[in-house]
Amino acid sequence: MSSVPLKRFYKELPVCIVDDHHDVVGHIYRAIASRHLPLKDIKMVHLDSHPDLLIPVNMPADTVFDKEKLLSELSIENWIMPMVYAGHVSCVAWLHPYWAQQIREGEHRMAVGRDSSTTTIRVTSTDNYFLSDGLYVSEKHLENSKPLWLNVVKVNPVKPSPGPLPEKKSEEDAARRFAKRPRTECSKAGEASCSEAPFRCTDTLQPPEGTTGASLGDDDDDDDEGSTSYVVKGISAFLSETEPYILDIDLDFFSCKNPFKELYTQEEYTILKELYNFRGPRPDAAEEELDECVDFRVRQLEDLEAAFADLLEDDGEETVTRWASNPGMASLAQLVSSLKSRNLCPDYEMVHQAGLTCDTVELPHHISTDEEIDRLISAVQLCLKALPKPTLITMSRSSLDEYCPVEQVDSVQSRVLAVLESLYGALDLHKDYENSSTETQDCQPQAS
Repeated sequence: MSSVPLKRFYKELPVCIVDDHHDVVGHIYRAIASRHLPLKDIKMVHLDSHPDLLIPVNMPADTVFDKEKLLSELSIENWIMPMVYAGHVSCVAWLHPYWAQQIREGEHRMAVGRDSSTTTIRVTSTDNYFLSDGLYVSEKHLENSKPLWLNVVKVNPVKPSPGPLPEKKSEEDAARRFAKRPRTECSKAGEASCSEAPFRCTDTLQPPEGTTGASLGDDDDDDDEGSTSYVVKGISAFLSETEPYILDIDLDFFSCKNPFKELYTQEEYTILKELYNFRGPRPDAAEEELDECVDFRVRQLEDLEAAFADLLEDDGEETVTRWASNPGMASLAQLVSSLKSRNLCPDYEMVHQAGLTCDTVELPHHISTDEEIDRLISAVQLCLKALPKPTLITMSRSSLDEYCPVEQVDSVQSRVLAVLESLYGALDLHKDYENSSTETQDCQPQAS
């Protein structure tokens, strides 16, 4: 008799909504434990303005085998890779809007494993996203390595059609108009795939009633980067009709803010970019050069962390002068002077967090208009209609740390949920964020 556990189906598609993105991991682990998701080789479609593919820098790799300890170590920027090292996730499609360009477009194959010298999780990718955090090691130094297939896919908003814009609709009207086209019935209640044939890239989808003149089908016949056919092709490369997968949505995919820009002046931000600047290797760098690059970067970040930790204890002239005398840190004195002119007791830990986002590519910052949000939601609707039904949907509001603008998050959420319901039928909503504080003024942004 086979010992392979039977796959289970949810009666209604679960949508687990959190505020801090790493809190979705608990929901994913519960779905694995209940056998709705497999133990190994899970695939994830990840819509976000941020890759979230960093790694807890000093966390021992074996932490992934202690669930409660792992959950306490994760943060918004590093929750996916520990699941890769644990063997649970093997394929990720990062769908990003045009303003998010932290990892170069296309397919990336890499190994994620335990660094034999530091016992931490590291990766073999030489993309600057990983190099700038000191996360690269060559594969010969990895133990218990797991493969990761990462596909980075840009999603463009649907094209606006010529003609006058309609009157402004209320949020309730917006939600209704995106729920106009229900998906055909599923072959069985709760099954992970629907009986209708996948939406072909040459099909057209009529604009939802009341959209802002957007044309939803006019770019479906080409493979231009960001078009519907381009996106579907990028995801379909590793997603089949029968395999379970996670659809993960961060609402900052539709409108994204860099909260650090409001904490610091332009002059301070420029100094942070200078202090934390990352000098990447040559495109054809040999292993030795890559190792030297990472070693230099790790020392640079350790020095900066130590400097701001010292300043947190004593930011007097002697401390500032001592650190500013280090190579590459001369502008530290100017930064501290500017910070103290606005606040006698600067939060230097937060300054360091902001600096960590200033290495190669700044954090994305694009506050969308309502019309842009509508056109992005329409693009996502088109793409999801072409894909099998997911097994689990996880959603992050990212509003407490303001990566998704607070004034927009509820509207975006209601519109996205309306689209999901139109595609997949009744949803089983789990609104975890309602159990957490909704006060944003005491919440500090984290590096993402």
